[in-house]
Amino acid sequence: MRVRRQLTSTLGAFALAFAFLGAGTVTATPAAADPCGFYETGSDAYYNHCTSDGSHVVIKVEVALAPDYERCVAPGRTWLGSATRIQGAYYTGRTC
Repeated sequence: MRVRRQLTSTLGAFALAFAFLGAGTVTATPAAADPCGFYETGSDAYYNHCTSDGSHVVIKVEVALAPDYERCVAPGRTWLGSATRIQGAYYTGRTC
């Protein structure tokens, strides 16, 4: 009986230490920021120009069943249209 009680006590201490260590390593992560470049949500298409210099850049927007076009975008997120219509967008290598 004494061995069983000692074993239970030892296992309990181990479980408590393990739980404490596990809880100490869990960290909350903030919601992910908008990714750089082209991305879609469930219904919308965006281009996020990530820069710290304030530059404006030319992107090419690929459109389904319509001509593609170029657009000058400022730093930050730019709405391009419906995700069903916009197929992609990319930086052309030029500023505007």
